[in-house]
Amino acid sequence: MKILVLNSGSSSIKFQLREDHGGVVLSKGLIERIGEPLGAIIISTANGRKIRKELELPQHTVALQHFFELLPSPELQCLGSLKEIGAVGHRVVHGGEEYSDSVLIDDKAIATIDRLSSLAPLHNPPNLKGILACRELLPGVPQVAVFDTAFHQTMPPVAYMGALPRELYDKYKIRQYGFHGTSHRYVHQRACLLAGLEGQPSKIATAHLGNGCSITAIKDGKVIDTSMGFTPLGGLVMGTRPGDIDAALPCFLHDQGMECREIQHMLQKKSGLMGLSAGLSNDMRVLLEKSATNEYARLAVDVFCYRLKKYIGSYAAALGGLDVLAFTGGIGENAHPIRARACEGLEFLGIQIDPQRNAAGSGRETLISTDAARVKVYVIPTDEEYVIAEETLRLAGGNSRPAA
Repeated sequence: MKILVLNSGSSSIKFQLREDHGGVVLSKGLIERIGEPLGAIIISTANGRKIRKELELPQHTVALQHFFELLPSPELQCLGSLKEIGAVGHRVVHGGEEYSDSVLIDDKAIATIDRLSSLAPLHNPPNLKGILACRELLPGVPQVAVFDTAFHQTMPPVAYMGALPRELYDKYKIRQYGFHGTSHRYVHQRACLLAGLEGQPSKIATAHLGNGCSITAIKDGKVIDTSMGFTPLGGLVMGTRPGDIDAALPCFLHDQGMECREIQHMLQKKSGLMGLSAGLSNDMRVLLEKSATNEYARLAVDVFCYRLKKYIGSYAAALGGLDVLAFTGGIGENAHPIRARACEGLEFLGIQIDPQRNAAGSGRETLISTDAARVKVYVIPTDEEYVIAEETLRLAGGNSRPAA
């Protein structure tokens, strides 16, 4: 069964075509610059073939229509016809309290995802555009929504409730939701397998570190806490987002004359590593390279590692100790100096990094702690598309359109 996995953003769509329980990637690529004067569709296949086509892509439905015309191309040799697509799996950022699991998409699910757009205004609307476009272009093909927030719905109220007037939760559902759940779920599964903890009691922290960053505490397979909150702004320092800040800061800035949208833009696009480095970069590679000579780059790296270390320690406390710490995401998988610095001084928790293993362990699944360490520390490249494909197969497998 062939499964199409889509991650629809406001101006781009990432995709993969998978087969055989999600494990085999037949093709992958990107539809970019949707809504701009000239867009592009890039498709590459497992057999090394590639297509790049530049054309006008005014909106998502048109973009996917052109994509579906290119995907069965004889030049790619990855799909005979669109009838071979048995189901489509979509990444959807916010499922609110309504969804603690993935869902087969119907009219009710579409209405709920639309209603929850107020909680994720930058993400759910484009996610929904991808769903509606596929509904129009692939009629009769079942679609599945896999929510970033779903994995975190096992959090207890003591973790997800904020110390605010109760009526705000009752009226607006203001609480901690958490994000990157699909990534944390995959990394947790791999960590259990690598550490021999499948089906066993376990205390695991997974750190997803990229342009967006979050860390999650998972006890016996259930999330008990996670760093992102009501929105993806909270928690760790990120590429352009601040993480935890004083709640009064936006009001203070508003009193100084900043408009609400201006404050929101600052928090979304000008803060985090970008802000700390005085606008130098939100790319950790650049900051590490410049940190020896640029004080702002050095400060950005220092604050990032310090905040991460605090969260590792706090989650070790919440879990009552750690069995495994796992790093993933672009920074987590590739920036070995960040992993080393985040774990430095945590030997009292049983965390001991092997410098040689750590330096050699970037970009691949590997153990980077010493053999004597109580806590196993791993680098585990994430594969969110695998989880989406597996969930799609689980929910739509019996309802999929048979191949022609």
